[in-house]
Amino acid sequence: MDLKQIKQIIELMKRSELSEFAVEEEGFKLKIRRGHNGMPVVSSSGGLVVPAPETTAATPAAPAAAAAVAGPVGADKEEPGVAYIKAPMVGTFYRAPSPESPPFVEVSAKVVENSVVCIIEAMKIMNEIQAEAKGTVIEILVENGQPVEYGQRLFKIKQG
Repeated sequence: MDLKQIKQIIELMKRSELSEFAVEEEGFKLKIRRGHNGMPVVSSSGGLVVPAPETTAATPAAPAAAAAVAGPVGADKEEPGVAYIKAPMVGTFYRAPSPESPPFVEVSAKVVENSVVCIIEAMKIMNEIQAEAKGTVIEILVENGQPVEYGQRLFKIKQG
C-alpha cells in the first residue's frame, strides 16, 4: 500500500463518519482510527506512525493509535463447533451481487471454504468474501447495505 492510497483513505474518513479502518496484506498491517481531535491517526505494523494530512500534533496521538492496535480482541466468546465469517476489510456489506439478484447465501445454506457468501464494497471496489469454513449458515449477523468494520462478524456457521 502506498502513501497515495493511505491519503485517499484518510480523506474518505474525513468525509464520512467512519471511525476506524484496518487492512492487512502480505505481512503489512495498517490501522487508521479517528483521534481524540477528530482527525485520523495512522499506524502500521512496523511501529511507524504517519501524521494525517493537516495535523501537526500526531505525536501525542501516537500512543493512542498503538493502544488501539493492541486493544482487546478476545472480547467475543467462542462457541465449540461454531465458526464466524468475519469482515476482512472495512466497507459496505451486500448479500447479493446486485439488487435484482438473490442473496449468495441464506440461513441453513451449506457452505464450503471457497463459497462466496457476500460482497464488501470498499473504495468503489466490490470484494467477494469467501466462507473460509465448511458448514451450515445458522445466522446472518449484518443487514444488507450496512457498513462493516475490519474483523466484524458477518455470518455464524455451524461447522461440519
